[in-house]
Amino acid sequence: MRTFIYVDGFNLYYGALKATAWKWLDLPALFAKVLQPHHDILTLKYFTARVSGTPADQSKPQRQDVYLRALRQYRPQVDVYFGHFLSHPVRMPLVRPVGNRRTEQVVKTEEKGSDVNLAVHLLNDSWLDAYDCAVVVSNDSDIAEAMRLVRHHHGKLVGLITPGTGRPSRQLMTHADFSRHIRPTALQSSQLPNPIPGTSIRKPARW
Repeated sequence: MRTFIYVDGFNLYYGALKATAWKWLDLPALFAKVLQPHHDILTLKYFTARVSGTPADQSKPQRQDVYLRALRQYRPQVDVYFGHFLSHPVRMPLVRPVGNRRTEQVVKTEEKGSDVNLAVHLLNDSWLDAYDCAVVVSNDSDIAEAMRLVRHHHGKLVGLITPGTGRPSRQLMTHADFSRHIRPTALQSSQLPNPIPGTSIRKPARW
């Protein structure tokens, strides 16, 4: 079965990877383990955004860049698409008001574009008849309508893989033909080689 996989990178990171040692992840190998053997994974589309360094960790952009270069070199079926981060001041309510002060102005940083990009590619590839089955790797309910359209107007099979072992979004489950979870054992056994064969790319010492 011709299968395309659509990965919400930040949803995967925060749902299954952040607190683990398994971030040097071989994405096609992982999903070959999670899915049944009849899925022929033709393309994996990975949606993310460029991170910035923080005062506590200035090396985040370098680690991300090394990982993305490793994926491109070792797994040519992986395509990477970038959204962006947007920071802006907003006024938020305080959990515990101080005197008459009930709100405070803060800088809010949000990742923008990945969910929209994923939904657009999911729909466009369906119109192009590029796949028989689309597998969405996310727990973001914003993608539910795109899944519904693909399933009901194009007759495609739609799968859902939820990062981690938490409860999947009810909205996403409504429009999925099947669902899976990403478990720690699959992460551990699906790591990229170090170094990447034929290159000088090595896993960063710090994750």
